Amino acid sequence: MGMTAVAATPQVRPVEREDRDRIHSIVVATGHFSQIEADTAMELVDASLAGGEASGYLTYVLETPPGTVHGYVCVGPTPLTEGTFDLYWVAVDPAAQGRGYGRRLVATAEEEVRRRNGRLVLIETSSQEIYRPTVGFYESAGYRLVARIPNFYRPGDDKLVFVRDLVPI
Repeated sequence: MGMTAVAATPQVRPVEREDRDRIHSIVVATGHFSQIEADTAMELVDASLAGGEASGYLTYVLETPPGTVHGYVCVGPTPLTEGTFDLYWVAVDPAAQGRGYGRRLVATAEEEVRRRNGRLVLIETSSQEIYRPTVGFYESAGYRLVARIPNFYRPGDDKLVFVRDLVPI
């Protein structure tokens, strides 16, 4: 009797220190982030690792057995608001894109927001052409564009703000 290969079921779990280098390599591999943006992403990961939820950043990774991390998400409460959260980062290794991993990470972030009585999730991104697939991903995940700030990042690079209303569980 032959064995049939079964795809490993992806699991989402809180970030661990051993995930740091892999997260960095994923952020760089996307090709979407400048060095300072990648450094900022890692600052949030480091804060999450050092302070847990008290840091203001909830960070999760998606892995398949035996421990291969394919992506991560970072979300946190927006200061001075009631029930509003920012989705700061979501990144999936380009070699693993198209498998629903990004959507699974965003869904996990939303579940965690709901568990904390969150009601809104905001995402900001750039209007640059390289982010067109990202914009499509956010829209397909149920986010709607609510603001466009012209020339925010630099001339010709607008800030796009997306929102999703959540119902707390």
